Amino acid sequence: MVKSQSKTEINDLIFKELIKRGYALEGKTRIWNIADSKLWYLTSEQSQAFLDLEKDKGYQRDIIEKEMILINLNLDSILKMLNVTKINLLDLGCGDGKKAVIFLKKLKEMKPDIKVKYCPVDISSYMIEKALNKIKEADVEEIVKFQWNVSDFENIENITSILRYGDYKTNLILLLGNTLGNFEINELLYEIRSAMNDKDVLIIGNGLDSRNPEEILKAYNTRQVHNFLKHIPLQLGLKDDEIEFGTRFQNSRVEIFYTIKKEKKIEFNQRKLTFHEGDQILVSVSYKYNSDDFKSFLKMYFGKTEISISKDKSYALAICKK
Repeated sequence: MVKSQSKTEINDLIFKELIKRGYALEGKTRIWNIADSKLWYLTSEQSQAFLDLEKDKGYQRDIIEKEMILINLNLDSILKMLNVTKINLLDLGCGDGKKAVIFLKKLKEMKPDIKVKYCPVDISSYMIEKALNKIKEADVEEIVKFQWNVSDFENIENITSILRYGDYKTNLILLLGNTLGNFEINELLYEIRSAMNDKDVLIIGNGLDSRNPEEILKAYNTRQVHNFLKHIPLQLGLKDDEIEFGTRFQNSRVEIFYTIKKEKKIEFNQRKLTFHEGDQILVSVSYKYNSDDFKSFLKMYFGKTEISISKDKSYALAICKK
């Protein structure tokens, strides 16, 4: 007998996205592709699971530490590109704000007279609250004003326009923590470039990868990643023992998916669907670029770019102007 699921256990937005996209066949396997970062942070539990993932030693070593070293080495160049004393700091995908805190402290040390309006931008109000609290707790209060925005990145142009008032005409945009890899690169870079004026500066922190797929997947095939992304199938009414976590590398990206272990009928809002045994729900993709590809993409969209690469060649910091 196929089990059905009660309405209260299903997230409306995730279910609608699943129905809208449907499935594609790969051989005899049905692939339900709902790999969209907008679905990762719908609840406080999901957002906190991501923050727990960021505490992982490997994540700290491979992303946070390398990014901060590169920022320290390039802060002079960033300030020269800005050449203003009042800026809006847009923190795209702000998380809990810890990267912005480190950045602001360094900014304050090198340019004490700078005035900053901090604007965390995130799809999760939980993340924005965390970011604002972290900034307020840091020793940067005398240079910071606040304006927050619960939004996805498709609304960047509206956000940047709203921020340009009074003496705060220039935007410094942070896209740190390998966030770019979670999006189709042409689409996101186009959106950001369209939102910039000639004085704005964009800072991108992104991983570079020329390793073989097996090595790349080791960083994703972890309990922490599973604990973060399992909330997607669970909010479709599936149970822990009905799904199996999996990763693969194809199409120049890491794909994270869940395989259905037994047939399951889902009923919600007068709609019905049945997951078959062996169906896969694709919940996340992370694009990987080598150094040459990364530089080529940036040159397509920005007139001026300065790129600094970590000693082990695995991480890049790009400073871009329109």
